Amino acid sequence: MADTPENLHRRNTLLQAVRLSVAGTFAASGAAALASPAAPDEAAAATAEKAIDTLEGTYGTHKGQRRNHTKGIGAMGTFVGNPAAAAPYSRSLLFSGAPIDVVARFSIAGGNPKVEDKEKSTRGLGLEFRLPDGGMHHITMLNTPMFFARMPATFIAKFAAVKPDPATGKPMPEKVKAFNATHPDAASQTMFLTEHNPPPSYANSAFYGIHTFKFVNKANHVTLVRWRFVPRDGEKSLSDAEMASAPDDFLYAALTERLKHGPVKWDMLVAIGEPGDSETDPTVLWPKERKEINVGTLTLTSAAPPETAASNRINFDPLVMADGILPTEDPILLFRSPSYAYSYARRQSEG
Repeated sequence: MADTPENLHRRNTLLQAVRLSVAGTFAASGAAALASPAAPDEAAAATAEKAIDTLEGTYGTHKGQRRNHTKGIGAMGTFVGNPAAAAPYSRSLLFSGAPIDVVARFSIAGGNPKVEDKEKSTRGLGLEFRLPDGGMHHITMLNTPMFFARMPATFIAKFAAVKPDPATGKPMPEKVKAFNATHPDAASQTMFLTEHNPPPSYANSAFYGIHTFKFVNKANHVTLVRWRFVPRDGEKSLSDAEMASAPDDFLYAALTERLKHGPVKWDMLVAIGEPGDSETDPTVLWPKERKEINVGTLTLTSAAPPETAASNRINFDPLVMADGILPTEDPILLFRSPSYAYSYARRQSEG
């Protein structure tokens, strides 16, 4: 990789954010890197460790499983980029137009592996793109267009606030109320989840990158972008009556039944940023009138339960990026990598 200013910036950003070893995201060697006495940035490490400790304190420790978005299902497919639309903004091989193998994972937020599929909480989609040059690119998304935290401390505070009362098995209302009163950045996502019932199928859900990223083209010009994946099956939500009667587990069956009738597709739409648009706060939306381009299509052709899915051992670290796409200085985006690494190392050590 050439030492262009953009590539140097990318390296420095990643080193700053993931000194706990992004290299450990794909192999058990990550655990050794995290345990190294020479590991730098102990303050950042403690924050990431505290996040995982808090999740375990709220949901318990489920051996060998993810600490957040624990319940999920795997899928496989391809991505085909639209070079005509993407090339003016990004040189990434994602958008070459050649089919790229993709490993996907759909999930429900939180650390409860038995959470009901109808729960009014966020849904996630993690994607690993296996590029033709042997590299990888990760995308992690939610089905809400915004996040609930602008800083890592808010993330930790929320999961501490929803820790169940041992007497009732449910969060303590006074703690949730106190969190909401002291963390106004969580209000937008809370409102969205209140107003939108969950989808009847992952095939009917849009997914949002929530963060701002940088596209870099062949001339090294940088463009701020945000993206969303829009389902060609159309966006749908469960009615209140359907939620009341829905079984605890239906999302895997719904996706596998849908796949019997053909592939499921999403279009990747990229919004082009303008001066003044939020770059580092994932709780703030961009104006709806921003220019959007369709840079490619995700096609999923098969699904698998978590115990046999190819996604089971993948850590969908969003800072694993191909050339042509860079992170911003968003504190939540940069916080994800060491937090994911801690979670990954712990579950790998459990077998």
